[in-house]
Amino acid sequence: MSPNIATLRDATGNRLREFAFHDEDFHELRALVKSLTGINLGEQKRELVYSRLARRLRALQLRSFAEYRELLGRDARELTELCNAITTNLTAFFREPHHFQYLRDQWLIPLAAARSGTRRLRIWSAACSSGEEAYSIAMTVAETLTDPAHWDVRILATDLDSEMLARARLGIYAPERLHGVSPPRLQRFFIEHREGGVVSQRIAPEVAALVAFKQLNLVRALPMKGPLDAVFCRNVVIYFDKDTQRDLFARIARLQRPGDLLFLGHSESLFRVSESYALIGKSIYRRV
Repeated sequence: MSPNIATLRDATGNRLREFAFHDEDFHELRALVKSLTGINLGEQKRELVYSRLARRLRALQLRSFAEYRELLGRDARELTELCNAITTNLTAFFREPHHFQYLRDQWLIPLAAARSGTRRLRIWSAACSSGEEAYSIAMTVAETLTDPAHWDVRILATDLDSEMLARARLGIYAPERLHGVSPPRLQRFFIEHREGGVVSQRIAPEVAALVAFKQLNLVRALPMKGPLDAVFCRNVVIYFDKDTQRDLFARIARLQRPGDLLFLGHSESLFRVSESYALIGKSIYRRV
């Protein structure tokens, strides 16, 4: 078996690559990614940048990263492909389930039980990837509100990656993507989908109707007017430096009222980032 070119090394021990990848390439690309997405690519991400962008060079039949950088300077469409290639899209239905339990038990159930008060709900999934998080929120809302026709519910789901958004809007998931979905939820909120002999599951119209998917760059101005009752901004700011985090949460805070909720990923924190929120649970914050 022939060795993979990525594992070959020259006489001095340096890795042989399919494409030359110099310091100048890495530093210029990482600066461009930071300016476009806010993602801070440290030195430890050098191999990730090479492996993901090498696929673009092959697809475009380019010979070097220098050619690719030159293309980025004149082709806005390739800037989108660059962002899609670099962003990480790890997600799952009901990931970090305690967030959805809190949303149901501590917010939705008391809200539904109240005899008076608002019937308007606005929830934002700020890095929705292929849609699992947004649909998990929608399922939680649908199974908690017993009279959904009397509620004005909108779940905004945004992401930078246009390919992931296309998958999310389609709402079709292979069986292996559904491990976090209980049998009762699978029966109520999904419809069997068959295509080319492959059986998968499609999100039911009841759930899909609650969610609107939009492309949004978190380091740009936020177009929403608010107020937002709850924001899920999970597992995305770990890729931002502290200044970018501070700016983002300052802008999110302006869209929320005292008492509104903010959910972060398990490895994320607002410590020394924002004083606009108080920690009330495991990576759960309340606007103060």
